[in-house]
Amino acid sequence: MSMQWRLFADLRERAGTDTVEVQTNVMTVQAALDELLSQHEELETRVLDEDGNVQDHINILVNGESISDLDAQISADDELALFPPVSGG
Repeated sequence: MSMQWRLFADLRERAGTDTVEVQTNVMTVQAALDELLSQHEELETRVLDEDGNVQDHINILVNGESISDLDAQISADDELALFPPVSGG
């Protein structure tokens, strides 16, 4: 099944695009994230820590809601997004 990730800030710059379409047969956030990172390996060190876990400061959103359960079920019409920490003043 096909779904899209939206990327923001430096993640968008690293990937060279603000949206990435991924294909996965397993409909979980983890499977969609794995596919995103396999397509854009340059994001891996920014998103994952040394143990392969999502870094604490990276926010994953499903339909605008922050999510920490990577085993959460998703569907093709869900909007997935990755946000790095945002700072400003």
